Amino acid sequence: MSIVPMEAVSGQTHIRGKDVAPAVAAPLAPRARLLPALGAVYTAQLSRARVARIPLLFVATFQSVGIMVLMRGVVDGGAEARAVVAGSSVLVVAFVALNLLAQYFGQLRASGGLDHYATLPVPPAAVVLGAAGAYASFTVPGTVVTAVTGSVLFSLPMTHLWVLVAVIPLSGAALAGLGAALGLLAPRQELATLLGQLGMSAALLLGVLPAARLPEPISYARDLLPSTYGVEALARTFDAHPDWASVGFDLAVCAVVGVVSLTVATWAYRRAAVR
Repeated sequence: MSIVPMEAVSGQTHIRGKDVAPAVAAPLAPRARLLPALGAVYTAQLSRARVARIPLLFVATFQSVGIMVLMRGVVDGGAEARAVVAGSSVLVVAFVALNLLAQYFGQLRASGGLDHYATLPVPPAAVVLGAAGAYASFTVPGTVVTAVTGSVLFSLPMTHLWVLVAVIPLSGAALAGLGAALGLLAPRQELATLLGQLGMSAALLLGVLPAARLPEPISYARDLLPSTYGVEALARTFDAHPDWASVGFDLAVCAVVGVVSLTVATWAYRRAAVR
């Protein structure tokens, strides 16, 4: 039979004739609010990736411009030219927001980097949105350069290129959420890289090629791709009298898909962080 000291029963410790109250664990710091945490993660990701991602952004822009130069010898103008320029412009967003973000989260999960974020009092949504926003921000210069260059190559009006202010963030949100989800759900880093590259290839083939020249079954797959609606919205603005109702509908679809994909990415982050 063991003997339990009276101090253990009473919850007090007797040291040199004095009763000392038991130590009480200090309360944890409250979790940061979403918006301040989002700003902190966004700034950190932007500064961390600035040096490493600028060469890749140049590659993405050069790739899109090269595609338009090649298509210039096949497409003369009209609706096909508008589709090529719009698709090539949004392809810059797909290359960075989908492909590179899938690789980043896949690498972060494989290397145990998610453990660092899991120890911080930061909401999971702030981590996903901050990283997605930082990567999407890198697409702005390349997308603008591609759209302006394509307009000059195919003699398209640049009057309504201001719509890129809506196309870039909404397409970027939809594609970045998809890229983050692919990187977090892939069981291996190599598979995350492969899925990101396949997604970018789909954006290239289904976005740049004119829809009228695609076989009907493939056109259905094109409708399922989030970047398609950003391409359609931008292509419509090259008309002399754009159908703004259709442009607004396409942008609304991008926004809805962006909310859904970022929500799935946040859930995937929680799932990966607790493993």
